[in-house]
Amino acid sequence: MTALVLLALPLAAALALASVTLKRGVMLAMSSVALACTVLAATQLATATEAKLLAPWARLDDTARLFLFVVDGIYLGVASYVWNRVHTTPSLESEGRRFAVLSLVFLSATNAVMMANHLVVQWLALEATTLAIAPLVIRPGVTAARQASWRYLLFSSIGLGLVLLGLSCVSRGAGDGAHGWFLDALPTPEGTWGRLGLALVVLGLGTKLGLAPMYSWLPETYDEAPPAVTALLGAVQFNAALVMLLRVVQAWRPTGGALLTGLLLAMGLGSVLVSTASLIATRNLKRLLAYASINHAGVIAIGLGVGRGASYGVLLYVLSNAYIKAILFLTAGKMKSYYRTKDTARIQGLIRDLPYSGVFLMVGTFALLGFPPFGSFFGELLILSALGGSGQTLIFAALCVLATMSFVATGRTVFPMIWGEPKQTDTWPRQTLRSVSPKLLFLVALIALGLYVPPAMEGLLKAVAATLEARQ
Repeated sequence: MTALVLLALPLAAALALASVTLKRGVMLAMSSVALACTVLAATQLATATEAKLLAPWARLDDTARLFLFVVDGIYLGVASYVWNRVHTTPSLESEGRRFAVLSLVFLSATNAVMMANHLVVQWLALEATTLAIAPLVIRPGVTAARQASWRYLLFSSIGLGLVLLGLSCVSRGAGDGAHGWFLDALPTPEGTWGRLGLALVVLGLGTKLGLAPMYSWLPETYDEAPPAVTALLGAVQFNAALVMLLRVVQAWRPTGGALLTGLLLAMGLGSVLVSTASLIATRNLKRLLAYASINHAGVIAIGLGVGRGASYGVLLYVLSNAYIKAILFLTAGKMKSYYRTKDTARIQGLIRDLPYSGVFLMVGTFALLGFPPFGSFFGELLILSALGGSGQTLIFAALCVLATMSFVATGRTVFPMIWGEPKQTDTWPRQTLRSVSPKLLFLVALIALGLYVPPAMEGLLKAVAATLEARQ
């Protein structure tokens, strides 16, 4: 019943809001559905229930339970942020309705990705998230946003097309006969066709994650999309694509471990390299955060490639990264509204102009750069430790150098924005607790991952990490 509600409730609400004209209550309905899904996902952290009504197509295993709680909680925070924006700016009401309908479809599809027990069903659900969120990238009257939406849709379609082609190659390599795509009975990627198929699957999912070499869609899309949409892309859809990659690693590491390791290490290190160079050059705040997202995706890929000893750190890094991106992208939207620019050289004195936003940017940047006591610090430390212990000395050294360069490049750009002398004297109404409450909750979750992980989540992290290292 739990799985059915997580799928059906957001979809039914989206259909209802699309077909019934309501002058009020749209934001309340969206947030109520998000709250219900988050509470339902939270109940699964300690005690799992089987998806009997949707068996064998869906399952609530450890991976699904862990990520459902995170992505549904982040969606709830983003929905609350949009509700407050519409409340304070009535002219956004029509855009708010559009966001509510499409984002609820997006939420339903994301939940389907998390719970799917069939690789093709998971592929279809991931494609549905793309089709639902692509229109939300568009801002009325902004040509660049429309172009970014099409570019995002094109690259996403290519990436998912590569995944489907890869599955076909794996099936061919497995020989004659019918092959199912249920996660516990996947065909083995054997021979030339099987290895080619596995490589295409990883490359396609890497495209969805913004990994090199097909990452160029991400900075433009994150830059042009509205803040709430960027947060959904970076903190929710990223994790949906990542869960599909985790399913691939869980199923095929025992037979294709060497190929998986090589691909993930190469794509991960390439992503860290190109993002570091871009971080040094960019002076656009949202693009800086986008390149930092590529950097983090690269670290995650390297951790998955290493495998044994790094998996727990990867998961801790992934969860922390989700809250970091939600905080920073929503804060960047507030800063853009106030300063009317994304040029980092023209933004200074944030801690005086917008104290709440200054604190969120400061703490979010500390977590982004891997300062203790945040989970990102401990996660990256575990990844580096496993990398050094695995004999990958050159990659370990390169990652340390690139991480240092990223640290310096990001710090020299962001910290003057927070503490520098203000360059304008505009005054805005004081930020209310309601307006910052979503980011405040994200911040609490982010700090908790570094200081104290609840036993239920700790158990899930260890269980999922074990599945990523099984038979390695």
